[in-house]
Amino acid sequence: MKWDDVSFVLRSVQRKKIILVLETPLTPTYIAKKTGISLSNIGTKVGDLKKKGIVKCLTPNVRKGKIYGLTKDGKQILEKIKKMEK
Repeated sequence: MKWDDVSFVLRSVQRKKIILVLETPLTPTYIAKKTGISLSNIGTKVGDLKKKGIVKCLTPNVRKGKIYGLTKDGKQILEKIKKMEK
């Protein structure tokens, strides 16, 4: 985990919300429902997080209803953010 990645997540309210709800793997539809972010923005933000290696697709062979979760680095970032917010 790099502190630059923690900063990347914290610079966007939407990325931070996504990381917080992905403590449990979810589909983009459920991420949108839990965060209040539009589905189209979820796709963009999850894509950005995937490029950074923070989020990964757990069901890459599925066309619809893909499930996303945090990588090892993503879980460490989540823990850092939780500690910062205490």
